[in-house]
Amino acid sequence: MNRSIDIKINGKNYSDVVEDRLLLVNYIRDVAGLTGTHMGCDTGHCGACTIVMNGEAVKSCLILAVQAEGASVETVEGLASETGLHPLQVSFRRNFAVQCGFCTAGILMSALALLRNNPEPSPEDISKALTGNICRCEGYPNIVKAIEEASLVIRASKDLGREPRGKENEKEG
Repeated sequence: MNRSIDIKINGKNYSDVVEDRLLLVNYIRDVAGLTGTHMGCDTGHCGACTIVMNGEAVKSCLILAVQAEGASVETVEGLASETGLHPLQVSFRRNFAVQCGFCTAGILMSALALLRNNPEPSPEDISKALTGNICRCEGYPNIVKAIEEASLVIRASKDLGREPRGKENEKEG
C-alpha cells in the first residue's frame, strides 16, 4: 500500500508517495538523496542512522517514513551552512574525533540534540547521550572532548549558529 507524505528535511519540504513499509533512513537516502545518514545495522543498535526529528535524536532505521509525516527532520547535511561549518564539525576536526567516519554523522546528530537540550553537559551526560552510537574505532575520548569544546563555543556564541568561514574552514566548503 502507498501513502502520500510531507516531511521537512533540513528546512526543505518533501512531498512523495511511498510504500507503507519504507524506512525513514531509506527515504532520506534514496528519495531525498541525502546520503550522509548511514545505514549500519538496520536494528537500531549502532546509531549510524541517527537524525534529529522534531528536536529529538532518533534512529531512522527504526521509523517508517509514513510515521514521519509532518515531521521536521535534520540530517548531517543540514549542519554546515553557506557561512561555515557548525561548531560541532569544527570541534570534531580540531580534536581528531573522526577516524573512519562511518559513525560520525549519527554521533554529530546525537550531540546536536544533546547540546540543544543541555547546553552545559558533563562528560557523563555526553557519554549517556552517545550510548546508542557505536564507534568501532574506539574514538570516544576524543569525541567526548570535541562535544565538550563545541558546547563552550556554542554557549559563547549564545546560539547554535555557525562558525564563520575562515582560513581554517575554507577547504571543507
